[in-house]
Parts: sequence; C-alpha cells; structure tokens
Amino acid sequence: MKVIDYREAPSVTMDNDVAKGVTGRVTIGKADGAENFCMRVFELGSDGNTPKHNHQWEHEIFFHSGRGRIFIDDKWNTIEPGYVAFVPSGIEHQIKNTGEENLVFVCLIPQSAPEI
Repeated sequence: MKVIDYREAPSVTMDNDVAKGVTGRVTIGKADGAENFCMRVFELGSDGNTPKHNHQWEHEIFFHSGRGRIFIDDKWNTIEPGYVAFVPSGIEHQIKNTGEENLVFVCLIPQSAPEI
C-alpha cells in the first residue's frame, strides 16, 4: 500500500528540442509492487509541451489543473480540469499548455511500458 502527496515522488525534468517545460513523476510503479499499471503525474509549465509521439501501448489521461490542448487523431482538442483522454496504441499524440498556470495531468500506462 502507498499513500503520498504526488509532489513527494522523485521528478524528472525534460526540456529539450522536442519537450519543453515537462516535469514527470512515477507516483505508483514497479518499485511499489504495481503488477499491471504505472501511474505518472506530469506538469507542463507555461507554454510547455510533450513531444509529438506514438508508441505501442495505450494510455489514459486525467487532466487535473490548468488549460491546454491535446493532439489525437490528427486534430487538436481543448482540455481543462476534469477532462479525460484515451490514447490508443499507435496513435500520434501531444499535449500543450496554453494557460499561464501549470497543466497537471495523471497518465496511466501498462506495466510493460517504460515508466518515464
């Protein structure tokens, strides 16, 4: 069992030519004994973005705070607190922060995928 404030989990920062202002945390993963899923929390700073990418696993996303857009199925969709997104395997996707505050979202992936 594990109960923590997600901000206590170690963070990895990504800020390069394909990802801007991204902080990622594995909040529940293999090290916790999770056998089926990994839960990650990401924060995108103002004007931040994930890389545009695809992979061979699905994931589910819950948008907790902030405002932004997600690219799925060749179109941009507006996202805000309370929105969810399902990204099937093999689908190109990207998330961008369009607001002034951090865009915070929870992302679930299968245990077989790399955690970060």
